[in-house]
Amino acid sequence: MRNDTIGKTFLIAGLLSIVCSAFVSSSAVFLRPNQERNKDLDRKKNILMAAGLYDEGTSIDDQFQQFEIKVVDLATGEFTDEIDAATFDQRKAAKSPDFGIEIDQVNDLAGIKRRSQYAVVYISQDDSGSLNQLILPVHGKGLWSTMYGFLALDADLATIKGFAFYEHGETPGLGGEIDNPRWKEQWVGKKAFDEMGMTRIEVIKGIVNPSNPDSQYQVDGLSGATITSRGVKGLLQYWLGENGFKPLLTRIQKKEGGNHG
Repeated sequence: MRNDTIGKTFLIAGLLSIVCSAFVSSSAVFLRPNQERNKDLDRKKNILMAAGLYDEGTSIDDQFQQFEIKVVDLATGEFTDEIDAATFDQRKAAKSPDFGIEIDQVNDLAGIKRRSQYAVVYISQDDSGSLNQLILPVHGKGLWSTMYGFLALDADLATIKGFAFYEHGETPGLGGEIDNPRWKEQWVGKKAFDEMGMTRIEVIKGIVNPSNPDSQYQVDGLSGATITSRGVKGLLQYWLGENGFKPLLTRIQKKEGGNHG
């Protein structure tokens, strides 16, 4: 009697599929804590890099202790203790009917359609308790993807200390040049606002002319990536504006006694 019947072949294949599926599922569950841990470390590293504070030879967790993590109500600019900053997920909140809000097309400069009512920000202070840096999470639509990054502002809340994207799907060699260290270096020292408090920072078409008085507000455009460049400009205009972090920046300035410029 033959043992290699079609029925037995399907039976063995089915059993193997079940065993493999169980193994893959178990591995995913087992590895999830490590994956979440690595994701958390990568987020912290990108925040430190945006702030210009990352030291490769020091534990990321140790370096990150210099930040105070706060949840801010974007509409009022006030901090809230009702939401746990350690577990709050801004992306999920944006999709939630309880925490997410629709952005009307006129004001949606970042092209994101919805945003969370709350955001997590990172504050660095000196020994006297005065503000050193404020790191803001920003995101907006590029050509192919939503670009997620962190913008670090100096104590005057106008000077950019650093700007880095940690997640995007833009075209390598074109829009993907937002990852280029030379392009990211251009942001350091630029002014986000003018003396009147108006958002002025932008990615221009072409190369910045250093002799132009507006050069302090400008960064070189990305060659062959007009839509990505426009997306970066749009997301900064949105998140530094009245519908983004402007209410928070105004409140902190009043507390710190600082001003734009």
